[in-house]
Amino acid sequence: MSYTVQDVNGCTKKLVFKFDSVDLTSQIKDALSRKQSTTNLKGFRKGKAPLAMIEQMYGAQVQNEALYTFLSQEFYNAVQKEGIRAIGYPTFGNTDYQLDKKKIAFEATVEILPEVTLKDYKGYTFTKQSAEVTKDDISATIKRYLDSKAEMVEAKAGTTLAKGLNVVMNFEGEKADGTRPDNMKGSEFMLEIGSNQFIPGFEDAMIGMKKGEKKTIDLTFPADYHQEDLKNAKVKFHVEALEIKEKKTPELNDELAKEFGFDSALDMQEKTKVRQVTQKARESQEKLHQEILEKFIADNKFDVPQLLIEDQKKALMQDLSQNLKQQGFGEDMLKLYFEKWQDDLNQKAEFQVRSGLVLDTLAKKYNVEATESDLDTKLAEMAVQSGMETEQLKSFYLKNDKIKKNLMYAIREEKTFKAVISDMKVS
Repeated sequence: MSYTVQDVNGCTKKLVFKFDSVDLTSQIKDALSRKQSTTNLKGFRKGKAPLAMIEQMYGAQVQNEALYTFLSQEFYNAVQKEGIRAIGYPTFGNTDYQLDKKKIAFEATVEILPEVTLKDYKGYTFTKQSAEVTKDDISATIKRYLDSKAEMVEAKAGTTLAKGLNVVMNFEGEKADGTRPDNMKGSEFMLEIGSNQFIPGFEDAMIGMKKGEKKTIDLTFPADYHQEDLKNAKVKFHVEALEIKEKKTPELNDELAKEFGFDSALDMQEKTKVRQVTQKARESQEKLHQEILEKFIADNKFDVPQLLIEDQKKALMQDLSQNLKQQGFGEDMLKLYFEKWQDDLNQKAEFQVRSGLVLDTLAKKYNVEATESDLDTKLAEMAVQSGMETEQLKSFYLKNDKIKKNLMYAIREEKTFKAVISDMKVS
């Protein structure tokens, strides 16, 4: 054997190669000939420059290319022979090529998928939170639907401001030095009392005001306020209540339910309950799964390939970027955001990689695989939860191999958790 395998750590191996008789002459000559046929040199037609001139100009480059091809091939042959689960590309080092003596020595270092050995977990105990859905839960969900149809109407004469009511106001802030900055002014601004849009104390101080009333409010800005010159600053706000408005939410009826895509008011209530039961059950299950993973990772230490962590971090950043851009973030804002939350992203990416390796180990232990039948069942469940047709979901998840692969992976994880939980104590 012309190589030896060394363990650097639990997820890195180094292969040390040594060859005492290697002749790359023919490979170098072939490469020079190919180079000759594609090279344009002044004074010669394409491909007709003398081979000696090509060798003089490109000999070192071609020799390095031939050497790299040899190193790569020998590395991959060794990886296959040894059954090494390499990820990414190797790093070559300590290369010693003696063309005259036909000797080659080099090292190749590569990250691998670690062998994860889990401690006994059959004594683990967990408490799964209740997935019960109450009438109040259903009412709150339907109220959110109805709120989207709500209208703002002027409150009856004599109404005083209270939490939940809205005020249309003019306001102007005055700093301790008497200045009134433009960024502390507002005209015909609508504010819901109790929404906490303004600094602490502002909305509470407006409670009890009536339409047309003016008031001066003395406040102190919070110590952690985002604007440096206003931190702990004492200010006066001069406010005028122009109008008081209240939200009028319509009553649920069959006609309104149809606008939301239901057959009737009763159908809306029943389907809302079914969806909430499904959602709460999923949330309860996800919380349990998270606790199980945290326990496994806390109890089992193993090295993790840095390449996998970096790839996972890139995926997290890509998803976050899309969401933040939809919220109006520009490139500069994204850069600042990722700089601020760098450590959190690293920790989250590492946790997800460790979780994936633990679940993969468990899936193999329980012989878990996701089948096409599992996929059909999952899509049917998703259809009930989302209110979409199963065929619509199929057209989305099955038309893209990557999306389907991700869903199959999620199904495999769910089945793995089910198998693992059967060997634990969950109340």
